[in-house]
Amino acid sequence: MQARAGFISSPHAARVNSVDWVMLQVCLALVPGTLALVWFFGWGVLINMALAVVFAVVAEALVMKVRGRPALPAIADYSAVVTALLFALTIPPTLPWWLTLLGILFAIVIVKQLYGGIGYNPFNPAMAGYVFLLISYPVATTTWLPPDVPALLAAQDLVTLSFMDSARLIFTGALPAEHTWDAVSAATPLDEMRTLLDQGMTMDEIRASSPLWGLFGGRGWEWVAFWFLLGGLYMLWRKVITWQIPVAFLAGLMLAAAVFWLLDPQSYPAPMLHLVSGAAVLGAFFIATDPVSACTTKRGQLVYGFLIGVTIYVIRTWGGYPDAVAFSVLLLNIAAPMIDHYTQPRVFGQKRSA
Repeated sequence: MQARAGFISSPHAARVNSVDWVMLQVCLALVPGTLALVWFFGWGVLINMALAVVFAVVAEALVMKVRGRPALPAIADYSAVVTALLFALTIPPTLPWWLTLLGILFAIVIVKQLYGGIGYNPFNPAMAGYVFLLISYPVATTTWLPPDVPALLAAQDLVTLSFMDSARLIFTGALPAEHTWDAVSAATPLDEMRTLLDQGMTMDEIRASSPLWGLFGGRGWEWVAFWFLLGGLYMLWRKVITWQIPVAFLAGLMLAAAVFWLLDPQSYPAPMLHLVSGAAVLGAFFIATDPVSACTTKRGQLVYGFLIGVTIYVIRTWGGYPDAVAFSVLLLNIAAPMIDHYTQPRVFGQKRSA
């Protein structure tokens, strides 16, 4: 029977989500957490995001021209934009513009396009670009502004930066004449916790020593984690990602933290502090779930996510980097093909081996 005008004939299979649709959903899901970062850490977050997106799109277009391929399809799938946004959300809002350029060039040109472009990169480009900068320029990439929390600013004689101050700092490296770096920078909660524990202080003493600490973790950082969690739940609802990786990721981190916290609560932070004081929530929903560099089997995703969480705890506790999300994701990117190999589902009709 002929289909009526205005109706689509069979087959009626659902259309597979396109890359550009998925990437746009990720961008939308990042909005709540981004707004929270801007609220607590200033305009530098937005300036970094704008710079990273421009650099990423231009780099992607130039590489495609060099490869003799049309640039528009590569740009129009928004994968470079998502890489840029995730990269910009992990770097400090004071990072000089030329370091943002270096990180994006490494992420797009070396990690993504050198391996063949989207779908072929074995590592998460945004995290590879961040780690490249962290290893090469550790001071610049670990200098964060204090959260805009009045009690904290007043207690430690800290100040926040206006839009013009942030732009001047990023593009020229110049602080306002009346301020020094000590007045505009502060350690992250994980860095502060790690330093004071190494000095022999107990958890109770650390929490009582500074207004930096809120109910569960660092003030300001708690709210950032909550709003990124909201964005992650939106992606689950829209079926942009599945639950296996983020749930296993957070479970691995919190289980490892809970074991040591129960053994000695004065020497090891509580699990919730690990969850809300760094990039764990952002990593669980937006970074580890990268469909190209992550595992693809359902059981493999559970193993992959869980091992990332455990690795984060190991590096945070005994390694040299307080956050460790980027390092852990990249390490498990290496292991993803092997995990997939050993977690393949049974083929229909095939008997299980004895």
